[in-house]
Amino acid sequence: MKNNKKTQLSPLAIAVLALLAEEPMHPYRMQALIKERGKDDVINVRQRTNIYQTIDRLLRDGYIAVSETLREEGRPDRTVYAITALGRKGLKGRILEILSTSTQEFPEFPAAVSFLALLTVEEVQQQLEKREAALFEQLNDMDAKLQTYKDTVPRLFMLEVEYQRTVLFAELEWVRSVAKDIRMGSLVWDGDWLRDIETKDEG
Repeated sequence: MKNNKKTQLSPLAIAVLALLAEEPMHPYRMQALIKERGKDDVINVRQRTNIYQTIDRLLRDGYIAVSETLREEGRPDRTVYAITALGRKGLKGRILEILSTSTQEFPEFPAAVSFLALLTVEEVQQQLEKREAALFEQLNDMDAKLQTYKDTVPRLFMLEVEYQRTVLFAELEWVRSVAKDIRMGSLVWDGDWLRDIETKDEG
């Protein structure tokens, strides 16, 4: 029975279809290429089972089809997949949709920030300073990557790294500013202040 429900293509599904748009290949090759091209910074391929689950969904919905099965003595059979016309259409449509539409996402960090009042000022400052150091390290790694590929990889294929760096830098600046405000005493709270706020809200 054909599934008429529109397939929602995840970042990993987009990557799989994009690779198959180049040529038919098996899952191991897909994972290897995503890593070789540095796309694992934006696409989670740590677990190969995720790739197989994504392939199963794409196969079920007619976005890909089995091209052939490779059999080599002493090795398990490897299934090679190819993109279908429906898959090409769905891939292009999903990329256009993502590029043009701003959707609300729910990352962990803003959620934690919304409950800072449950922690002490000292605890928040300590953790933000740790995050600041980690973000600074990530930023340096990203700058090194951009510098390494600057003269060998066309900018078109590094745009996602540029975007990540911009977002990362903005987060680093914000974390620094909040940590500084806490250190300078312009952003503080305690139990009495919080109870006073609650009393005003109730009133």
